[in-house]
Amino acid sequence: MPPLNTSPVSISILAKAPIPGFAKARLIPAIGAHAAAVLQERLTERTVAIALAAGIGPVTLCCEPDATHDTFLKMVARMKITLRPQPQGDISTRMLAAVATSAGPVLVIGTDCPALTEAHLRSAASALRDGTDIVLIPSEAGGYVLLGMRKAQPALFSNIAWGGSTVLADTRARIVEQRLMLVERPPLWDVDTEIDLARLESEFPELKL
Repeated sequence: MPPLNTSPVSISILAKAPIPGFAKARLIPAIGAHAAAVLQERLTERTVAIALAAGIGPVTLCCEPDATHDTFLKMVARMKITLRPQPQGDISTRMLAAVATSAGPVLVIGTDCPALTEAHLRSAASALRDGTDIVLIPSEAGGYVLLGMRKAQPALFSNIAWGGSTVLADTRARIVEQRLMLVERPPLWDVDTEIDLARLESEFPELKL
């Protein structure tokens, strides 16, 4: 039997600072700027904890607008993570930069998916170690909550209608065009609407505002 492949797979987490008026902007009309910022902080803490618990490789928190917010500084002081500011530019620029934090395989995730678990991360890492080029966990809203890459693929970020309902379909099309091997896992949900908030309170009461 060949030895188990346990080579590191990095995790890059795209995170907004929990600044009122900046974080979780789509939820501000429903819950207010302060509560939206509190939710952002709780979701970020949960995501980092899960990434570390997965134990698959180094964890980098890619911070927006920069890495100097107290929340980020307190996290790096007590958790084995690296802080990096996100570059200026659109989401494609920032995601490419997140991929570039690793010289090898990497998983890129956000902080909006409380349903994402250590098992999801380990499974995605295993697929990359086995030679898969791309791993996707779709979002029920039409995008994706996890993108794993064995190496950087800039073509996957070009000509994508970010923020729309076709992000996942556009990404799949790029994968086919580039003749890359894809593993796609079942979709998960993220917190983006009032309906999602109700689901959050039901399924994750510890995150309840």
